Amino acid sequence: MLKIKSLLQQAFARQPLVDGRRVGGLSKRRRFLLLLLALFHLSGALSSLDALMSSRTAQGSIAWIISLNTFPYAAVPAYWIFGRSRFQGYVISRQETEHELFNKHQLKASGVEDFVLHSIRDRGSLQAVERLAKMPFLRGNSAQLLIDGEQTFASIFDGIRQAQQYVLVQFYIVRDDQLGRQLQQLLIEKARQGVQVYFLYDEIGSYRLPQSYLRAMTDAGVAVRPFHSTKGAGNRFQLNFRNHRKIVIADGKQGWLGGFNVGDEYLGQVPRYGQWRDTHLKLTGPGVLALQLSFVEDWYWTAETIPALYWQAEAAADGDIPVLILPSGPADRFETASLLIQHALHSARERIWIASPYFVPDEGTLAALKLAALRGVDVRILIPERTDNLLVTQAAYAFIGPLLDAGVKIYRYQQGFLHAKSFLVDQQLSAIGTVNLDNRSFRLNFEITALLLDEAFNAEVATMFVADFQRSRQMSLTEIIERPWWRRAVSRAAHLMAPVL
Repeated sequence: MLKIKSLLQQAFARQPLVDGRRVGGLSKRRRFLLLLLALFHLSGALSSLDALMSSRTAQGSIAWIISLNTFPYAAVPAYWIFGRSRFQGYVISRQETEHELFNKHQLKASGVEDFVLHSIRDRGSLQAVERLAKMPFLRGNSAQLLIDGEQTFASIFDGIRQAQQYVLVQFYIVRDDQLGRQLQQLLIEKARQGVQVYFLYDEIGSYRLPQSYLRAMTDAGVAVRPFHSTKGAGNRFQLNFRNHRKIVIADGKQGWLGGFNVGDEYLGQVPRYGQWRDTHLKLTGPGVLALQLSFVEDWYWTAETIPALYWQAEAAADGDIPVLILPSGPADRFETASLLIQHALHSARERIWIASPYFVPDEGTLAALKLAALRGVDVRILIPERTDNLLVTQAAYAFIGPLLDAGVKIYRYQQGFLHAKSFLVDQQLSAIGTVNLDNRSFRLNFEITALLLDEAFNAEVATMFVADFQRSRQMSLTEIIERPWWRRAVSRAAHLMAPVL
């Protein structure tokens, strides 16, 4: 405030009188500059109050308050772009009451109540996860684990071809390359057959997607919408949020989700990345309706309409796997994704294996990882050796040493780029989705995860992990300790950026 007062006094200081004339005063340009500087400092002071009341961590509040008041010229615009922790204005159907879901949209008459998993023995401590999802586990599903791009896109494209009524497609990144054009042409073909096609993409993740690509689909009758974080005057500065979900649904009966975006690199055809290692999931059964609801919520945000879709729950013909669909994002009341990971870590009794391409965990997750290892749980983290984000990789080294010291096993994948996001707990619970172990996924991205309660499926996921561990090298604490001092310094500096990575 003293700085603001000083700048205003200088700007409005009266010129001295000489021979009845005021001389030596400030030029209009300098007066304007002083007023602009005063405005920045005032904005910094007001913004620091917003940071004090809204930042989700004490460290974040302190960092923003100091920067906003000491160097507001850069910090003020940075705060209003990168400092927002809540996504304002997003309308969701799942309200804060546990079972409100069944009173919203067509799900209230879908018959999913007949598939709710009621057994406390089966659910156990997972009731906490149900409360986060505002959705129960639903029985009657079949699930297929899809490993790598050829298998995944063959399954997705086949499902789209089979669709008779509608297709819902949502990706974070879509590229105008060979794979992207295959998807485009398939959607155009379905639209011309009279199938309703809805295409949703993140406007920042797909910023390189040309208008000609989108126009071709629109001209064929595909409903195309970007998921934009800025909408109206009330949330004009929400530029740091992303919709990271990847969802495909055919007729409300088959659904796909997981780590894959749409681009040639996801098929291992870009030399920079080499072989692309990723994981996806195909679902059939009542769980697809919960996945569909997530798409509808995102579509409603951008289009303000609710598509006419199929909402009748039907059991899969070849499975009875309990499935929970857990959307998470910055519009949630709680930090859903972070709490999901922490809950899994605290629940594990024998093992928890986690795959993530980015590893910048928050304090709660770090503590849960250490505690799980210290009580004898087999904790393994699988991350890539090759990276597409050098800053994230350097920041990870600041976390790895203490985790190794506590008994956590860290594996670095060697054969290409690991992009899979999955975990398994003990013998029964598996999760496949879009969540990375970093602050962006925990607090800034809209994500989605499928949790499956099935020993047979869990065994498939375990086999997948074992194969990945065999293609990896296990890190040692000596490797961290013997790093050159300047590399350790770089890691600590990158670690300071962890809240926004």
